[in-house]
Formats: sequence, structure tokens, C-alpha cells
Amino acid sequence: MITDPAYDCEAWRLREHTLHLDVLPQSESVFALSNGHVGWRGNLDEGEPHGLPGSYLNGVHELRPLPYAEAGYGYPESGQTVINVTNGKLVRLLVDDEPFDLRYGRLDFHERVLDFRAGVLHRTAVWTSPAGRTVRVRSTRLVSFTQRSIAALAYEVEPLDGEARVVVQSELVANEQMPEVGGDPRVAAALESPLEAEQRFAQDTRLQLIHSTRRSGQRIAVAADHTVEGPQSTRSSTEATDDVARFTVTSVLEPGQALRLEKFVAYGWSSTRSLPAMRDQADAALAAARSTGWSGLLAAQRAYLDDFWGRADVEVDGDAEIQQAVRFALFHVLQAGARAEERAIPAKGLTGSGYDGHSFWDTETFVLPVLTYTAPGAVAQALRWRHATLPTAKERARQLGLRGAAFPWRTITGEECSAYWPAGTAAFHVNADVADAVVRYVSATGDMRFEYETGLEILVETARLWRSLGHHDHRGGFHIDGVTGPDEYSAVADDNLYTNLMAQANLRAAAEATERHPDLAAAMEFDVEEAADWRDAADRMTVLRNELLGVHEQSAGFTRHQVWDFAGTGPEQYPLLLNFPYFDLYRKQVVKQADLVLAMYLRGDAFTPEEKARNFAYYESLTVRDSSLSACCQAVIAAEVGHLHLAYDYLGEAAMMDLKDLESNTRNGLHVASLAGSWIALVAGLGGMRHYGQALSFRPRLPERLARLCFRMTVLDRHLRVEITPGEASYFLLDGAPLEMAHYGETLTVDDKEPVTRPLPPLPVLPEPKQPPGRRPAHRGVQGKGAAGG
Repeated sequence: MITDPAYDCEAWRLREHTLHLDVLPQSESVFALSNGHVGWRGNLDEGEPHGLPGSYLNGVHELRPLPYAEAGYGYPESGQTVINVTNGKLVRLLVDDEPFDLRYGRLDFHERVLDFRAGVLHRTAVWTSPAGRTVRVRSTRLVSFTQRSIAALAYEVEPLDGEARVVVQSELVANEQMPEVGGDPRVAAALESPLEAEQRFAQDTRLQLIHSTRRSGQRIAVAADHTVEGPQSTRSSTEATDDVARFTVTSVLEPGQALRLEKFVAYGWSSTRSLPAMRDQADAALAAARSTGWSGLLAAQRAYLDDFWGRADVEVDGDAEIQQAVRFALFHVLQAGARAEERAIPAKGLTGSGYDGHSFWDTETFVLPVLTYTAPGAVAQALRWRHATLPTAKERARQLGLRGAAFPWRTITGEECSAYWPAGTAAFHVNADVADAVVRYVSATGDMRFEYETGLEILVETARLWRSLGHHDHRGGFHIDGVTGPDEYSAVADDNLYTNLMAQANLRAAAEATERHPDLAAAMEFDVEEAADWRDAADRMTVLRNELLGVHEQSAGFTRHQVWDFAGTGPEQYPLLLNFPYFDLYRKQVVKQADLVLAMYLRGDAFTPEEKARNFAYYESLTVRDSSLSACCQAVIAAEVGHLHLAYDYLGEAAMMDLKDLESNTRNGLHVASLAGSWIALVAGLGGMRHYGQALSFRPRLPERLARLCFRMTVLDRHLRVEITPGEASYFLLDGAPLEMAHYGETLTVDDKEPVTRPLPPLPVLPEPKQPPGRRPAHRGVQGKGAAGG
């Protein structure tokens, strides 16, 4: 956990005013830059010291063996792990033969600033070498949103107290030495120096390295070009070996003179294209970047983000920390998906190698809903990636003796990569999560061409899995047995409520979509009887309640399990999975992360307001939040049922997950789903936004600690602005045709002439729910107050 005030609180920037080497790995994640295709961790320009070197290409990975004490039928045989590709951000500096290294000499000033509107990372350092020479170093780097393959940086050095001979080395480096990988030595061996050299080039100002992976058969080409400004004494040279290509600039500088280097780096990879094709691809991307120039890349980056913020900004008056955090979150969520383009969006984005770079159901359930209403084009691309993996998912279903498709719990390319079968095999809810994302995207955009070309097949094949996985009992009820829901402290259970309700929606959505596109029936070997079978299964889906307690069952028999001994569990024993056997967790009433509560958010149409309140109170007392995915869901339902103070505290937990390193693992990469969760907690929680089918509705509520909440979103090509103050909510249509929506059940039509304003009803009075001892979210109180909107 970051306990020092590492970052200043500003509305549009994240500023680190002092370099703390003990939290350098966390800062590398926080200051990472990406566009969804190329990712650069926020490592120092000179490369060392570092926590985790990181340059990533979305989809580039190496294969590794999955360890099993005892193998079993259907277990995945090979894992996939993201690898650190060729580092193009390295710029080393020597001052009078002394290397610029912050561990030596004296650091007089150091500041890094991540600018959410400009999309760049600035750095300024004033350093005195061990020999006593003081220089100022300024750098700016970006990963381009408009030129997908390009990252670039500008680097400038000037002496402050006398003449200095400086040497700047701009490098491309492959197979960097990485921190030791713990655990299985076979994994470490598979990931050590994963790139094999194929070609190198260095001439004039240009560098290029081409490598391939040993096992996964992928080819990576990286090229760089430079411009240099300096006094007449400035000279340059190039050299290249298999794993290092270097452009060296030397100069003698007087105070007031500066040496400036601009570096353009192009990345490309493929598992099928030839070496000459990859070489030419990188060269072409580099030529385009050079033509645009550094100032052109900066201008294009700012224009791209101006457009994004105009459609997506969230303003929070009354809590400066939350204001900064939600913009930080939106910026990183955009970076994770903007240019992924038919690749997965990993759980860590491209900010670190945590979770081996895998994508989970987090993407469809947390990240894509945010992008659906702020950057919908990225959602279509992410779902096209899922569609491209359908053949693999169908093969996995056949392997498991099922029809349709079984999407993986964790993956990079579409194959299941989990060696833990209760998750990797039994977490079938992933299917419904993907289908839910398809339905939401089409409802929010009206993109029927996408539904026809991509979405329909996903809906059909996921529905087929549910029908073959479930069964009717002797009374006709439909059951889905032996599955693992979102809560990872319960596994292989019958009739998990979340799974059943999401599968129900999946089955109905598939039947409705096939009616809209009957011409595709023959190609999918589909007929009306199959759709009728889906509707019947959906109508008879089992939804279990404990009538004595008056609450729904998370899964069959859950409420009759022994309640976990929370009083006897010390704070040092959390997270529980690291201190207790799963066997013990699985047979007790203890919840790692929102499961039934998440169902009440995504399938709120299946519950009455009274049921939501009772369910929330019951499961709140069992939920320990050993997962970063939980707080935002709890914030949403807490706000809906009327616990605004609690909702506000959960919002704070989701929003500060990485900025304060609440789970002590930000060093491995950001929690992209939790970042998305801060938007969900604000817009779906305090804003009360729901979008079930074609019905867009709002039930806003504002905690007394906030003076105003305002957010923008895109629905059906309309740009909507919602502004909430303590007594009322106003709805503005910024452009587009009139939009029909609801405010607390009242149907409204909003046009671009004037806003529609409605009062907020009083809150219900409910007993405050209890959490397990020591697991209540941190109370925000009045901390972070101050206007920061706009």
C-alpha cells in the first residue's frame, strides 16, 4: 500500500513531486502509456533503477508448460504468458563519463506528470553527478492513439553550472534481464530470453531489430528513427548487435545550450507474415510518424483526447481525490482498449505482466460497459476478437461434451489457460458475460450490422451451451448444476443465481436475435424449434430463495452452510485464499467478491426493490472483498437501496485501488476492471443509470459530501449530459435526435433545445448493513473535499 503522499491531487493530471524508489514499481504501472496495441510501462528513461521493465504488444506471448501434480481429462496442457518485447523507450545519458543514475550523485529535483488531456508523460530532473556537474533533463513520451504502431519521445539535456560533455544513447534492447520468476522453474526457463534474433540494422539515424519467439511462433519488428538538435560540436553514430541497436549522440554543452533528441519507434508483430513483410511494415509506420513529426503527434494526441473527453468526462464537485481518480481511471481504460483492434483487453491492460497478461470475464462485465457509453468503437473491436475465437471455444465445448461454445476463463489467444479446473472448466458464466456485452453494445449503438455479422453467432453458440449444460427436472424447472460463479470462494455449485439469471438473458437474447435475422438460420443450422427450446429453458430457469430468511440463495444450499468464523479471523489472514484451504472456503458462507449483488446490478429487472434491500443486507455481512472487482458492484447496489454513505465509501475504494495500491500488487500492473468500476460506481451507482433492453433510465442520488456530479455518455449516436445536484437532476441532449428515457419511472423525452429537470425523491430509511469484522470499506469522511470539476 502506498502510504506516502506520492501524488499531488489535480483535476487533469497525476503529478509525482518526489521520486520514492521504494514505490518505483507501483509508479511504473501508474505512469504507463498505451493505446491498446503498444504499451510502455512508466520506467525511467535511463532504464535503471526499475521494478519491472515492460514494453508490450497486445497478443505477443510465449507458451509455457502448465504444472499439474495429477493431470486430468480436459486440463489445458499449455499456458500463455505475455512477454517483455523490445524496449524502445531507453535513452541513456552520460555526463562527463558519469552515467545518469538516480542511485548515485545527488537528485536535486524530480517530477513526473501524467497529463490526461494531452495523453503524455512529462519528466523533469535536476541531477548533480558524483563529480559535481549539475544538469537538467526533460523528457516527454507518448504512445499514439492516432498511429497505432507508434510510440515516441523527446529528450533534452542542458548543463546548469558549467561546460559538460554529454553522451546520449538511444537504444532498442531485446531480452532485457527480468526479475526472477518464483515457483515453477520450467516457467522461468520458458520466459528467460524469449526472443530469438533474426535481423538487425543500424544506419544514419535509423535502427531496427527483428526477433521471433521460440515457442509461440510470433515475429516482432521494431524500428526507430531520430532527429537531433544541438550545437555544432554534436556528432552521432550507430551500431547494432543481435539484441541491441544503438544511436549515440555526443556534444559539448555550455550553460544555456541544450541537446535535444526526438525518437520515433514503430512496432509490428505477426504469427504469419514473413520477415521482409514485417521489416517493411515497421519501416512504413516509422515513415508515417516521421512525416507527422513530433509536434504533429502531440497535436493529434490532444485532438483525439479532446474528442474523447467531450463525450466521456465525469465532473465531481466536493471530492478532489475522486475527481482526479475517475479521470485517471477513464484515461487508463481508454488506453487499454482504444486501439486493441480485434485483440483481447487484458486484466492489467498493457501496464504490467500481472495475471500473465490474460484477459478474463472482467473485460466484458466491467471494462466494456464503460467503453460502450464513452468509446463504443473499441467495444465492437473487442467483441470481434471474441468472435474470432469462436472456433476454439466450440472445440472446447466439444471436449467437455457440450454443444455450442465454451469461452475460456483466462486467455490471450482464445485457448483456456487456467490450470485450476473449478475456474477454468466450471466458470461457464463467462459465456453469458460475453453475450451480455454483445446485447448492451447493440442496444446502446443500434449497430445492427455488427449484430448480423458478429453478434448473432456469439449469441447463438453461447445459448446452445446453456441448453446442453442445463437440464429440466421432473417438474419442468431448468437447472444449471456444477458451475462456478463470480465468487471464487464458492465453486462447482448448483444453480448459481448469477449464472442462471445471466444465462436466462442470454437464451432470450439469442432467440430474439434469430427472429431479426432469419436468413442466417441455414448457415448456423438453426431452426425455430431450437429458439423455442431456449425460451422454454429461460422461462423455467431456477431462481432459488430461502423463504425463512427472505433472501435469494447465491447457489443451491448456500444459506444452510456454516457461516465463516469472521470473529476468529485476524486482519493479517486476509486475503483468505492465501491463508486457508479452498476446501474450507467452499463449504462456508463467505463471499470473496460480489456475486448475487452483481446479479442485482446486471439483472436488476429480476428483483423487486424489497428483495434487493434484503439480499444486499444479508450478503454484505458475508462479503470480505478479497477481490478488486467487488467494491464497485457493492457501491451500485448500496446506492440503489439507499445506503449512500456506504456507496460513497465503496466508490472511494474502487477509485483509489491503484493510486493508493490498496491490494499491494499495483507493481504488477493496474487493475483495469477496478478503474472501470470507479465510473460504474459514479454513473450506475450515484447516477442510477440502467440500460435493460431498449430502456434507458436513471435513479440518481447524491451523497451529502458531494455538491455536484455531472457525466457525459453516448447512446444511439446522441450525446447526453446528466447533471445531479442535492435536490434535482437535469438531462441535457448535446446533439442528436430527441431521446426517450426515464427518471425514477417517469418517461421523459430530451431534445437539444433545453434540459429536462426533475427533483430527487427522499431516501428510504433503512438499518445500516453490517460487514464482516474489519472488512468495512475505509470511511471517506471529509477527506479530499474541494471543488475539482470542470
